[in-house]
Amino acid sequence: MRAAVSSLEKSDHTTNSSLVGTSNPPPAPSPQPFSELTIPYLQAYRPDSHLGAVTPVATQSAYTSYVTNYTSDGLKINGLLTIPSGEMPASGWPAIIFIHGYVPPAQYQTLTRYVEYVDYLASAGFVVFKIDLRGHGQSEGQARGTYYSSGYIKDVLNAHTALQQFESVDAAKIGVWGHSMGGNIVARALAARPEMKVGVIWAGAVYTYQDFGEYSIQDNSYVRQDINYNMQQERERLFALYGPFSISSDFWRQVTPIEYLKKYPVQIQINHAVDDRVVSVEYGRNLVEKLKGSQAQVELWEYPSGGHNISGPSFSVAMARTVDFFKKHFEVK
Repeated sequence: MRAAVSSLEKSDHTTNSSLVGTSNPPPAPSPQPFSELTIPYLQAYRPDSHLGAVTPVATQSAYTSYVTNYTSDGLKINGLLTIPSGEMPASGWPAIIFIHGYVPPAQYQTLTRYVEYVDYLASAGFVVFKIDLRGHGQSEGQARGTYYSSGYIKDVLNAHTALQQFESVDAAKIGVWGHSMGGNIVARALAARPEMKVGVIWAGAVYTYQDFGEYSIQDNSYVRQDINYNMQQERERLFALYGPFSISSDFWRQVTPIEYLKKYPVQIQINHAVDDRVVSVEYGRNLVEKLKGSQAQVELWEYPSGGHNISGPSFSVAMARTVDFFKKHFEVK
């Protein structure tokens, strides 16, 4: 699970009027290999999406949940949309795009993952849009991971655009929440769309790519997929072209979100249990250090127990801090 790419070249270009009618127009520039992985590419990407039909699936005293969908790169992406009960604010509810962590795609189910997380956030007055990343559950497309692909980031950017057009949501108050691999997605999505402004990460991983080599990930739930293309061959081609990660590589610097995040006044909160045996807490500590003194503001909360999901007694503390963080930066009571 990773990402990568280099200087962005224009995919469209203006016709030179002096060449109209000539027999040998200049060839169009070839896009740089893997350019779709870079932050400049994602910044230039223009989502065009809206929510499909919403179908109620569960009603609680504090909220109602619906299944719905939207489009991302022509793919139908499904999700669980949870809307608070009570009187909606005049400008609409603040909203959170909820990004799941790694789950074997064939095992992923919309209604059975992260139930208590969504319940807590929706009960606090947020619209929660828990998207099923491409290739997961009934979402179309292939689950290619996030560290070496931009597909999941595009799913988030399109979800943001879809929510902005939804009547129950305040278009200016849409943040992102991500768990595990979702931490990388949050960081890259905020670098691509800093107007989202606010992101919360739980037990996240891979922000600089150098950190991946230093701390690794120990995920025993990982299931190798049989898909139409060979991801290993694709990554081998990537590394053959650009080499392993290097801070001196122009290509790899454009893949990592760090230098881009430094330029924007985005707000990031990290929650991580010290006893996490899947993703080291050092990922979060390193991100805090890398963004120190920059426009981006990041805070890290560590918990002595809770493991990778920050469960047990740490869960309610981390969720309360998450809610307070979103409310503070969305300026809601």
